[in-house]
Amino acid sequence: MTTAILFGSFFLLLIIGVPIGIALGSASLLAIAYIPFLSPDMYALGLVSGIDSFTLIAVVLFTLAGSMMAHGGISKRLIAVADRAFGGAPGDLGTVTIMSCLFFAAISGTGSATVAAIGLAMIPALVQRGYDRAYAAAMVASAGGLGVMIPPSVVMIVYAVAGGVSVTALFMAGIVPGMVIALTLIVYNILHRRRDPERGEAHVYEGSVWTALNDAKLALAMPLVVLGGIYSGVVTPTESSAVAVVYALVVSCFVYRELPLRDIPKMMLESAMLVAAVLVIIGASVSFGRIIALEKIPSELAEFVLSMTQSKAIVLIAAIALLLVVGTFLETLAAIVILTPVLLPIMLQLGVDPVHFGIVMIVALAIGFVTPPLGANLFMAAQVGQVSFDKIARKIFPWVIAMIVALLIITFVPWLTLALPRAFLDYGL
Repeated sequence: MTTAILFGSFFLLLIIGVPIGIALGSASLLAIAYIPFLSPDMYALGLVSGIDSFTLIAVVLFTLAGSMMAHGGISKRLIAVADRAFGGAPGDLGTVTIMSCLFFAAISGTGSATVAAIGLAMIPALVQRGYDRAYAAAMVASAGGLGVMIPPSVVMIVYAVAGGVSVTALFMAGIVPGMVIALTLIVYNILHRRRDPERGEAHVYEGSVWTALNDAKLALAMPLVVLGGIYSGVVTPTESSAVAVVYALVVSCFVYRELPLRDIPKMMLESAMLVAAVLVIIGASVSFGRIIALEKIPSELAEFVLSMTQSKAIVLIAAIALLLVVGTFLETLAAIVILTPVLLPIMLQLGVDPVHFGIVMIVALAIGFVTPPLGANLFMAAQVGQVSFDKIARKIFPWVIAMIVALLIITFVPWLTLALPRAFLDYGL
């Protein structure tokens, strides 16, 4: 009965449009009221302890760093490098766009920032090159998902907290899968453009690739500084987020001089407001998760699933299907904190590595960024690309299929995820 109250009230509140954080908290309080040995103090304690994590400081700092980079000239220089390096490759400007998203993802940490920064510059250029505007916006929305798949990633940090795994191992594990996603998107675009050839000039930016590299050397050095510091052990992932903010501030304000200092307080406030909403969800989900644990829902679900089948492949496919569906209507961070305590115990019993499953889970939910009705990246791409949501939604499904193909490759070839952590961190050895 408690399970029915907990999940029934939660989904009912979501259906009627209640914000996720409030829905989680309200459902938890209703379940607590039904259980005689619990008091509302449990909810308050869960709310506080859920956000009392040093690691979560990295969420707000990486968000702030991404905002600075989007407005400080860094994204423009990364696009120029991608254009000069890949502008003559098959797929032309589409390949440039996806590689620009890959570069920016390596320094932003969020999907929406990647879509905004790259979309503002690339969607008009794609349209000028002869691409359909809705198709171009759908491409940027899909490639923008790399913002959470390539480290440093805010979503990876939240999964690490929820699943009790190493942030450093998770960051390193996400590098190759992110490249697999990018390559799959590039291949789809090349196949599509062979049926609808490009028109226009080969490049958007003037000059040689060496000129572009020289102009963008500080922008390209940022992931080396941030991730290199983590992997070498000089700084923790949380400390690296502070390094990212300082680096972005210095480069954007004092080197490129494209970000006025007077805009920094506004960016800090926007980042704080954005992350505050995320922290409410995380805090509320802790009490929600504790009730789930008290009711032994994860262990009972694991027993039920394993009684039906012992096949790791079947269980993984079922989990992916669930995550793809959940990602269409539930915000990614909320889905991570709700589903990790439920699914991870099942995967551990089947011998699935928690870091590998974390990457699979993040990629599957990231596909929800571009699937209606939620589709946060779709709304952002529609806004920056000046195209209606229904038009971009019709163009997104081939991109979604391409991403699902890449997800299946990542799922059933765990070496792609675990090779780097095992080689450089002695992870799992």
